[in-house]
Amino acid sequence: MSTFSNRDGIKIVYNLIATIQDNKEYLSEIDGAIGDGDHGINMNKGFTKTEHKLREKNMDLTEGLKTLGMTLMTEIGGSMGPLYGTFFLRMSKVTTGEEEIKQDIFSKMLNEACDGLKNIGNAKVGDKTLMDTLIPAVEAYDKACNERKNFKESLNLMQEAAEKGKDSTKDMVAKVGRAARLGERSRGVLDAGATSCNLILQTMADSIKTII
Repeated sequence: MSTFSNRDGIKIVYNLIATIQDNKEYLSEIDGAIGDGDHGINMNKGFTKTEHKLREKNMDLTEGLKTLGMTLMTEIGGSMGPLYGTFFLRMSKVTTGEEEIKQDIFSKMLNEACDGLKNIGNAKVGDKTLMDTLIPAVEAYDKACNERKNFKESLNLMQEAAEKGKDSTKDMVAKVGRAARLGERSRGVLDAGATSCNLILQTMADSIKTII
C-alpha cells in the first residue's frame, strides 16, 4: 500500500504527543543555551493538553491536527505556539475531506505548512530557525516524489534532509528571534526550533511508514 486512511492517521498525532513529552527536557536544555529555556515546557504543555482533548472523542487525522494546531495557537506561550499552531492547522486544511492520505497529499501538507510559516515571518535557510530543518526536508521529499520514488523512500529522504538541516544550525549565528541579540555567542549550539521541527518530521515519517 502507498496510502493510509484519514482515520488511521490519528496515530500520527498520538505519536507526536509522545515524542514531545519524551523530549521536553532535552528541548528546554537546548533552548536554555541561547534562549529562555522554556521551549520544551511550552511544547509539552500544548501537546499534553491536546492529548486530553483527543481522549474525549474519536478523531481522525484531520480533527487531530486541527485540535493540536488550535491548542498550540491559543493555549501556550512563547513564539512557537503561533508557529506550530499554523503548521498543524495548515496541514489539517489539506486533509479535510480526504478519506485516504496519499503520497502527493502529504506533499501538499508539508508545503502548506511551510508556506504558512513563510507568511508569518521572513526566516529562511541560514537564519538558525526551524526553517533550516523544514525547508530542506520539504524540498527533499518533493524531489523524491518527482523522481518517482515511492512513499517510504520519499519519507526516508525527507528524514535525512531534516536531520542534516537541524545539525547545520549548530554552526550558525542566529539572525532571527531573541537569539539574534547574542550575535556570535549564538554559534555552537543547536537551534531549539530546528530541533523540535526535526523531531516532529521524524515522528510523522516513522508513523506513516508503519501504516502504509
